Amino acid sequence: MADFRGAVARISVGGWFELYDLFMTAYISLGLIRAKLFTATSASPIDLGAFAGFAASGFAGMFFGTLIFSSISDRFGRKTAFTFSLVWYSTATLVMAFMNSAAAIDVWRFIAGLGIGVQLVTSDAYVSELVPKDERGKWVSFTQVVGYTSIPIAALLAFLFVPHTIFGLDGWRYVVMVGALGGIVVWFVRPGLPDSQRWESARDAHRRVDPLFALRTIWNPAYRSRTLMLIIFNLTQTIGFYGFATWVPVFLATQGVEFTHSLQYSFLIAIISPLGPFLAMIFAERIERKFQIVSLALIIAVTGLAFAQVRAAVPIIFFGVIITLGNAWFSATYHTYQAELFPTQIRAQAVGFVYAWSRFSSIFVGFLIAAMLRAHGTLGVFFLIGSAMVIVALDIGILGPKTNGRDLDELSPL
Repeated sequence: MADFRGAVARISVGGWFELYDLFMTAYISLGLIRAKLFTATSASPIDLGAFAGFAASGFAGMFFGTLIFSSISDRFGRKTAFTFSLVWYSTATLVMAFMNSAAAIDVWRFIAGLGIGVQLVTSDAYVSELVPKDERGKWVSFTQVVGYTSIPIAALLAFLFVPHTIFGLDGWRYVVMVGALGGIVVWFVRPGLPDSQRWESARDAHRRVDPLFALRTIWNPAYRSRTLMLIIFNLTQTIGFYGFATWVPVFLATQGVEFTHSLQYSFLIAIISPLGPFLAMIFAERIERKFQIVSLALIIAVTGLAFAQVRAAVPIIFFGVIITLGNAWFSATYHTYQAELFPTQIRAQAVGFVYAWSRFSSIFVGFLIAAMLRAHGTLGVFFLIGSAMVIVALDIGILGPKTNGRDLDELSPL
């Protein structure tokens, strides 16, 4: 027991930097716009000089990372992929911090996204294979509890640094540099990491099959409905999840909140983030995961419409907190859920394939949000977000299997 807990703790530390890097996009947004590196809205459907272009660059990298390179984890082991991807995106993030044009920032954000994409699917597969079957949801959620503490840290650092220029550098650059520290930290956590015994036992069999084996397996009759369900889920859930999380400061500014107050409110909203996966950890094995996903999607849809219609500080923060709490709980639960639905030999590549569609849709979410914001304001944006989350609820509610308490080999035999 102690062994797997220590390993999960180490994976969680690496995951902290993964989520920091992923969510800092929202909190440096106003700094990038204020420095005139990017604009708040898009002049064309795909405008790489807009903030949506910056967000899209990262998600494009994650799309190719999860789709093409997630098989690294199945071929070379969870530990190797975990370490490699963390060093990769930390290095790219550090370089990005010193770029001075939108094009260069977008390129290095794309390169960082490749590594983040690999790490996202590796971590879920890694933890799900290390822990007992009756505690999978609990421990995957634990990694999210640790990881989500990075969000209020990113928001706080943005509040402290983004409005200022320090030693000749814009404050947003310091926020980015903190995210690059993961490349150093990984060398301290790596020595205590075992590889997945499930992966090791399946390794030789996996290496004897051809590279297309995983794709053939996920489209065979046993897994076809799960694959389609998760593609639909991932295409739509990002509209609800990142449509809010990446744009919070911009939404607040659009609703008339002054620059510094927008960063303050963003921090107050973000500070609740770790409580979401903590709730997921508590209820992971008590309530069937598919029902948690359905309920949370509907709560996010309704609360978002309320957020869009308020202007005073207290209701803005209240509804923002509820959405953030719901999103974080939702994320922790579905990360457990989709990692349970494919066999060990192909788990990372299969999850990478279906999860890649969330990164694909995320490429365009920023442009869609920017267009809706310009044409219909925040109410139009949250109508879009709500509609997406209703689709999520129907998709998982109708097609999703139950997974709680079932052994991985029983749930997903090869």
